[in-house]
Amino acid sequence: MTTTNPVSFFKCMSDETRCRIMLLLAAEGELCVCDLTVALDEGQSKVSRHLAQLRNCGLLEDRRDGQWVYYRVAPSLPDWATALFTQLRTAYAQWLATDAARFKQSRKETGSDCS
Repeated sequence: MTTTNPVSFFKCMSDETRCRIMLLLAAEGELCVCDLTVALDEGQSKVSRHLAQLRNCGLLEDRRDGQWVYYRVAPSLPDWATALFTQLRTAYAQWLATDAARFKQSRKETGSDCS
């Protein structure tokens, strides 16, 4: 299902965890589940459940690379949705700063993605 109408889009985005996931993905481009669990300081099952909901709404896409699954904002989103993510990312950069710092620190400590 692709979310093209605002009501469906905002229903999908109505949860704080899903909103944080989408804004992190919009800022970083592509992240794996382990990056998101570290960034959000949440368990893998909760993050995976929200990722599945976002994928079912058509807001993100995934790709497998070996044992890891990487997620990104769906390139097929309407222009208004992409523009909204850009504006929110800028306006709420401080809100996401702690999340981004957590996974960047984790990558720095491990020297790689999802070790």
